Amino acid sequence: MKYLFLAGLFFSSMVVCAQITYETVYVDYDSAWQYKNLKIIPIRPKAGFGHSNSDIISLSQALRQGLATVSERGTASTENVHFLRINNNSNKSLFISSGELMEGGRQDRITARDTILSASNKDQYIPVMCVEEGRWSDKEKKFIYSNYANPHLRKILDENKNQVLIWKEISNQLGQGNIKNKTFSYLSRNMDKKISTANDEYFRYFQNKFKNADSSIVGFICVSGDRVIGCDIFSSTDLFYGQLDPLLKGYTDEAVFFGATVSLPDKSVKEYMDKLLTNEKSQEEFVRENGKIFRRAGEVIHINTF
Repeated sequence: MKYLFLAGLFFSSMVVCAQITYETVYVDYDSAWQYKNLKIIPIRPKAGFGHSNSDIISLSQALRQGLATVSERGTASTENVHFLRINNNSNKSLFISSGELMEGGRQDRITARDTILSASNKDQYIPVMCVEEGRWSDKEKKFIYSNYANPHLRKILDENKNQVLIWKEISNQLGQGNIKNKTFSYLSRNMDKKISTANDEYFRYFQNKFKNADSSIVGFICVSGDRVIGCDIFSSTDLFYGQLDPLLKGYTDEAVFFGATVSLPDKSVKEYMDKLLTNEKSQEEFVRENGKIFRRAGEVIHINTF
């Protein structure tokens, strides 16, 4: 009977740790950082949470270390446009989040959903969408990892998975920035010196803040103007820091393109986070309308809301 009781306690603790709620994390409002039109509030793990997932490596890390490759699925046929081939040559599972940008190939792409690919010497495939409407080349260029898209585009992607709406959003952003580009490439905005300089200023500020902070962070909430522009939380510090730089790039881009002077009080941010973190039921209801939850074998790996 004693062993059954202990086993029950162990199972209960595993269930708790499989979730991301106020039971496992807290929002560190006192450690918030702000630069111009962007405020970032760290989310930290409570005791016993945030140290798992050492068997997973992020896509950006794997590509940077030469442990994975990305290429077109096959021939120049447009039937292959919505898939890319991934070769995971590491000894870890590979985490890919929706909203990560790949520049090159026969056209630039954006990953379409969160997924984990096992370590394997076989070809594996991930769903993608096009972020360069005017190019489909016969000759394949080498793919280059190009960070996350900004939350405006990520939201369109996650809510609709609709290619026409993605192209429309890209066209709107290029128009707003008065950026001329023959292939209507989302990534062509990086060629605008004014935009890239402003983005780099934001990025350096927040990158330095994270570097000088302790390493016990698993996510953050971002505020610009009078609204929360996004929240990303991961199941471990390893996963979070593996995604941090490319994720920051997406949020700083949002601040440059769509940002406004921060006016949202912490009280309103707390109301937002209460809907997300109070319990699993309220979380499911909130995320159903405002984002997504990615799980592996019942364990929440990544929560992203807008």
